[in-house]
Amino acid sequence: MKKHTVTDSPYGPLTLVADDDGVLCGLYMTGQRHRPPQESFGPRDDTLFGAAEEQLEAYFEGGLKEFTLPLRMAGTPFQRRVWDQLRRIPYGETRSYGELAEFLGNPGASRAVGLANGRNPIGIIVPCHRVVGANGGLTGYGGGLDRKQRLLDFESGTALF
Repeated sequence: MKKHTVTDSPYGPLTLVADDDGVLCGLYMTGQRHRPPQESFGPRDDTLFGAAEEQLEAYFEGGLKEFTLPLRMAGTPFQRRVWDQLRRIPYGETRSYGELAEFLGNPGASRAVGLANGRNPIGIIVPCHRVVGANGGLTGYGGGLDRKQRLLDFESGTALF
């Protein structure tokens, strides 16, 4: 049975979800596109998520550049490959959907990469906000373009909380 908690962040409340083994399998923002129904998160348990909350707090304070939490991400094999590539984008940097498609060995798959990116179940920790359009412009983000811009500004050092 899944369990969840809600933690505060500079981007509003974040819902953290863990699977039966206590492994983080979801991080959702309020109003996020593709957010599963609340009842699928299981009962609230504020005792399971200490490490995740500590790392998120350190990230938001600017001291953590790379998350080291165990994650379990349910998705298709292609989605999991995309999400693995997202975790390889260094803090403060961006990649285009086309670049990710090339890294995956399929340069024509930028649209499919975008769809997989949008279904990322563990936002912020798996940094889908670091993916931009081919011209460097902001494109869709499940948490909203304002949040995406704020995350990118934060990581680039142009905005502080």
